[in-house]
Amino acid sequence: MAKPRQAVRKQTRTPHERRHDTALLIIDVINDLEFPGGENVLPWALRMVERLSPFAKRMRKAGVPVIYVNDNFDLWRSSFTDVYKHCTRKASRGQRVARALKPQPDDYFILKPKHSAFFATSLVPLLEHLGTKKLLLAGIATNLCVFFSAHDAHMHEYKITVLSDCCCAESDTDHDLALDQLQRFLRVRVRRGDEVHLEPRSRRRATRKPPPEFK
Repeated sequence: MAKPRQAVRKQTRTPHERRHDTALLIIDVINDLEFPGGENVLPWALRMVERLSPFAKRMRKAGVPVIYVNDNFDLWRSSFTDVYKHCTRKASRGQRVARALKPQPDDYFILKPKHSAFFATSLVPLLEHLGTKKLLLAGIATNLCVFFSAHDAHMHEYKITVLSDCCCAESDTDHDLALDQLQRFLRVRVRRGDEVHLEPRSRRRATRKPPPEFK
């Protein structure tokens, strides 16, 4: 009697992981802007998109991990898909911004409950997994969630660059004051996106072969 054929166990493949000493954190851009003052943020956010979208594309091309850290809008049972749908619905003030900055398949996405990207999230373990030492910060709003995230990043001893033209707030005053405070007291580097030039990555000593599929 012939033995029954064993089922072939296929290895599940995960999206390509970008390991780099630098990561781009994009904070709260998947946003409905439905809060007091959101109408003031919108024109600045649309200008931000013009700089941040090509910058993120350049970082992806350079192999830099792009990590979206986003408010959960008190939708505690939500996934990223739910948050994205919420922010791109027809009635959402921020739908154009959210659609223009939609994460790509290889990007990371973390939901946060409070202002900081680090508070009560899995961001630190992810950064450790990716080998990250330097952070580029962008997003909404410069004087709130970007500001709080930069403070916590400083406490975790990351080297921080805030992208001045890839952040926005309700006004130039709020935006500029936050950047000034970060420079003065945390020694954060403030640069435009076109001023960021990454150092060439060192070549790997050996190329690892992918593990064989289970049979």
